[in-house]
Amino acid sequence: MAALGIAIGGGNWFSALALGVTLLKCLLIPTYHSTDFEVHRNWLAITHSLPISQWYYEATSEWTLDYPPFFAWFEYALSHVAKYFDQEMLNVHNLNYSSSRTLLFQRFSVIFTDALFVYAVHECCKCIDGKKAGKELTEKPKFILSVLLLWNFGLLIVDHIHFQYNGFLSGLMLLSIARFFQKRHMEGAFLFAVLLHFKHIYLYVAPAYGVYLLRSYCFTANKPDGSIRWNSFSFVRLISLGLIVFLVSAVSLGPFLALNQLPQVFSRLFPFKRGLCHAYWAPNFWALYSALDKVLSVIGPRGFLRCLILCALSSFMFGWHVHEKAILLAVLPMSLLSVGKAVDASIFLILTTTGHYSLFPLLFTAPELPIKILLMLLFTIYSISSLKTLFRKEKPLFNWMETFYLLGLGPLEVFCEFVFPFTSWNLKYPFVPLLLTSVYCAVGITYAWFKLYVSVLTGPPVGKTKKH
Repeated sequence: MAALGIAIGGGNWFSALALGVTLLKCLLIPTYHSTDFEVHRNWLAITHSLPISQWYYEATSEWTLDYPPFFAWFEYALSHVAKYFDQEMLNVHNLNYSSSRTLLFQRFSVIFTDALFVYAVHECCKCIDGKKAGKELTEKPKFILSVLLLWNFGLLIVDHIHFQYNGFLSGLMLLSIARFFQKRHMEGAFLFAVLLHFKHIYLYVAPAYGVYLLRSYCFTANKPDGSIRWNSFSFVRLISLGLIVFLVSAVSLGPFLALNQLPQVFSRLFPFKRGLCHAYWAPNFWALYSALDKVLSVIGPRGFLRCLILCALSSFMFGWHVHEKAILLAVLPMSLLSVGKAVDASIFLILTTTGHYSLFPLLFTAPELPIKILLMLLFTIYSISSLKTLFRKEKPLFNWMETFYLLGLGPLEVFCEFVFPFTSWNLKYPFVPLLLTSVYCAVGITYAWFKLYVSVLTGPPVGKTKKH
């Protein structure tokens, strides 16, 4: 990865980064995969073999279809390519079916759809402000951001080892953010509306989108102090946004409304019977939160991005039945802020290091142990060294307490992977390593959330910037 850095300024460094990570994804094809592999194979079979009226009722497998309709149609489209690899994977009754051709198809489907993520990262890099720097300095933050996103450790292990389609979905979110920076609000709103009908977990950040669009798009002018001009409100723009949401929802949910199946669809999307907590893997705690009070004072894209991250992270911290993988919803957009200010870089490094380490229990088989350790070490070392270099003229990114905490992840990993399995407690209390990992990472993620929240509350008032 370090060797790719010499390509900065040559014009082809982004392509080199994208090609390099794609090759790495191909090398990860034979690795362990989780039950999510069977989940998506079953969804391929359901959407291909059954009429739409049965998609959200089919229950032959325990892994029933529980994503919104756009993702179901996405699986339907993939299934028409899958039949040329292995027709048997599309049989609803072939539970836990996994031929070599099925493996290749599903792995390559994730790699191929990641093209959208690569494009979104490229668009986000265009949004970095380099007015105060020369060409070389302008390219450096873009290169760092590209590495932090394209080579994100969490995405690599969750999508290309554990198995999911987070890259494709995250690409839609990042692209919508980029469109806001480019003042293409309607397109950004459309992309987010589409994203919600692919995966409803993005409802967590919907308040940030709603408030930002209301203030920055529906109000056509603002006062010098950053407050809104109430006489500048555009009902036409508000109606336009409403039409976008309505039309996207109509396309997504319309067929199921016609079949009188909306209650069944929603019962699959929001299975409240599962309980409040998702096991004890997600490093969070449940409580009421008040992150949205600051949202009301946000205007610019960077303020929107900050509130989006707060919504995502607060929902992760206090949400219902939270999956450990949901931390990526905050880590990826936080990457965009990390190359702008030293304080954001510090928060990002704490959040991403602890958040990524909390994903380690997902890969519990022996062959993947050196892979996950090596990949995380490479990503973490690069992240810390590159951001320290970028902000070398400012105060250190970590204080002694933060440094001590992050270094503590090393002894924790040694104990969990190499010491505890050989103790007598292993048989009686097998959950201890998982519990220790979750609790330790919860401390770091809670600290990062608190530090981000304080930085928003104590930052410069809306509409005012720091004079140089």
